[in-house]
Amino acid sequence: MPTTDSSGAKIHYQDTGNGKDVVLLLHAFPLHSGMWSRQIAALSPKYRVIAPDYPGLGKSTPRPEPSTMEFLAEQVLEVLGNVRVDRAIVVGLSMGGYLCFELHRRRPGLFRGLALCDTRPGADSPEGAAGREAFAKNALEKGLHWVADEMTPKLLRPHPDAAAVKEVRHLIGQGTPAGVAAAQRGMARRPDSTPTLAAIACPTLVVVGAEDTLTPPPEAEKMVAGIKGARLARIDGAGHLPNLENPAEFDRVLMEFAAGLPK
Repeated sequence: MPTTDSSGAKIHYQDTGNGKDVVLLLHAFPLHSGMWSRQIAALSPKYRVIAPDYPGLGKSTPRPEPSTMEFLAEQVLEVLGNVRVDRAIVVGLSMGGYLCFELHRRRPGLFRGLALCDTRPGADSPEGAAGREAFAKNALEKGLHWVADEMTPKLLRPHPDAAAVKEVRHLIGQGTPAGVAAAQRGMARRPDSTPTLAAIACPTLVVVGAEDTLTPPPEAEKMVAGIKGARLARIDGAGHLPNLENPAEFDRVLMEFAAGLPK
């Protein structure tokens, strides 16, 4: 279901399910909303589910400018305005978690609940930002096959299933080098969201794959300590993408969280 934002870019998003309550799913880098296919199937019988693609990832129009969290938040809020949603259970994984922090700073009233999955609040170090710029340049020069080679081992557990490897590589291949570069450059510019943790007042679930090497369990534990009332769900048999590597357990904890939220 594409829409056009105020800059003229095409934003693609999935909008499915007929429930009164809304779940907003914000995807990881360098994937797209298709990474949520199992969650959309699980949630749709009870919830309306909205899942956008970031610029140049999935079916959204690429753009040369960095996909900063500020820009992405504007796009997401524009989509929600177009579909007349002003309150949602917001779920963000990795880069999607960075976007959750920005959305909360802009519109805390949007959040019925928040699920922060395999993410971290801190900003990049100078070395980390430089690494993202190098990655962006390589993505533009070497293409998506190189991106898949670099990222797939980092996104999955150390000894992943062949089917998971194939799926992640396929999802990466549906983006564009420009979208990958824009996302890396946008993440490099993200602010430190550590001060935002104390401002989060909605019910919060922090999820982490037990074998995540990019944002390991201690990062999740720090977020739980910083958000009042937050609880932790650790997903065994999964790395940075527990929704894909152990979807049954991921879906169980997410559905339990959503069902227990106050109306």
